[in-house]
Amino acid sequence: MKKFITLSMFFLASCSLFAQEETPKLSISGSIDAYYRANLTGPNDDINPDPDEATYLAPGSSFANLPGFALGMANVIFSYEGEKAGFVADLVFGPRGTDAIFASPMYSNTGDIVNQLYAYWNVSDAVTLTMGNFNTFLGYEVISPTANFNYSTSYLFSYGPFSHTGIKADIALSEDFSLMLGVMNDTDLTEFNPTGDYAFGAQLGYAGQYLNVLVDPSFTEIDFTGGFDLSDDFYLGINAAHLSLEDDAGGFTGVALYPQYATSDAFTIGLRGEYFMEDKNFGAIGTGVEDSSVFAVTLTGSLAVDNLTIKPEIRLDSASDNAFLDNDLAMTKSLGSFVLAAIYSF
Repeated sequence: MKKFITLSMFFLASCSLFAQEETPKLSISGSIDAYYRANLTGPNDDINPDPDEATYLAPGSSFANLPGFALGMANVIFSYEGEKAGFVADLVFGPRGTDAIFASPMYSNTGDIVNQLYAYWNVSDAVTLTMGNFNTFLGYEVISPTANFNYSTSYLFSYGPFSHTGIKADIALSEDFSLMLGVMNDTDLTEFNPTGDYAFGAQLGYAGQYLNVLVDPSFTEIDFTGGFDLSDDFYLGINAAHLSLEDDAGGFTGVALYPQYATSDAFTIGLRGEYFMEDKNFGAIGTGVEDSSVFAVTLTGSLAVDNLTIKPEIRLDSASDNAFLDNDLAMTKSLGSFVLAAIYSF
């Protein structure tokens, strides 16, 4: 009887240990977001009834630009993590997803829902190879609203690359240093390569600070992204970039600072101050004038309620030349706007 009890206890202990070590390898995560947007210093209706040429009187940056109550996207991510290899299938549905994958579909009827689709191989503890479609390694902000503090996005994010398709190697050089090298299709051409040209990317990281370089057949971009914990409650993020088009056709230079202060476990307030300057008539700001610039200040609050995040936001864009419409439909240099966003992550 004692032997039976002893064996039974050993069996139960073994099962318990096995259950603790065995974790689900297939996971599903993602988010949904919706928002309300209103201009404070300009009209809030679409003055152009043609849907193909609609003017929504919003900043020239991506996302959160539709008037009134509007949808962001549903983001569903399937991932499988094996001992040595795995994959990520990141699907998006809705206006934000459509804007994020603006160059698709190129071939398939469903290319416009694939935000990321890649497989990876952990060659060693220090080297990981990834092949497929993955979001860009440049910039401070990303496509998913769950990973950005501000709900609206910067000009630097909006006019840099969004996604790449190719192969990359992530290499841990030491505890603090990392290196990424990649060969990819032309930027944002994600389903296949229609041009026969290739882009080359590199990232050097040190203690959370990253220097990025992307050499594309049509442009070259150099980007610095980083951040510092100035105290337990105060964080400062930074992004600076310069992009030049081939044949000296223009480009942009900009810098953005992201100070954020946590007033409690549930509420954080943050500011994004960005200066963005076009070289020649790059076309991002919308002035139609060469060498325009814009200074944009965005004040955002972030309230966490379980998995729901509520973000009220006030934004002021001030351009060097007329770029917006005021309430009298006259051209003006500035635009003030308000956004209230709800983001649920799972």
